[in-house]
Amino acid sequence: MSYKTDRARVSGLGSAKDGTHHFWNQRLTSVALIPLTVLFVIPLAYNLGGDHARVVEAYSHPFNALVAVLFLVTGFLHLQQGLQVVIEDYVHGPALRTALIVGNTLFCWLFGLTGVFAVAKIAFGA
Repeated sequence: MSYKTDRARVSGLGSAKDGTHHFWNQRLTSVALIPLTVLFVIPLAYNLGGDHARVVEAYSHPFNALVAVLFLVTGFLHLQQGLQVVIEDYVHGPALRTALIVGNTLFCWLFGLTGVFAVAKIAFGA
């Protein structure tokens, strides 16, 4: 038998008031990825099997570089949000959940920024 009040029993377990924002961000990135994927795959497929100089020439074009950067940023943001939902729903220990969410965020930022840096290096000819 517990002597806690109803409020004390559920304290800290309620809504964080952030679920709707997260939901809409995930939907927005998924819709944005539809045209970005098509625009990213077209020059990629066209240059598939080409030599290094041909690929560098294609991604030196500002439009292709911009599409590649937008695709990478949007894709890794969408990945981070999706994995965070899975971690929050299926990982039960609070310490492990926090560690996985931090690791997920660092992983997505690291690889997203690495991709953006690679495209920028090609685009600016460094």
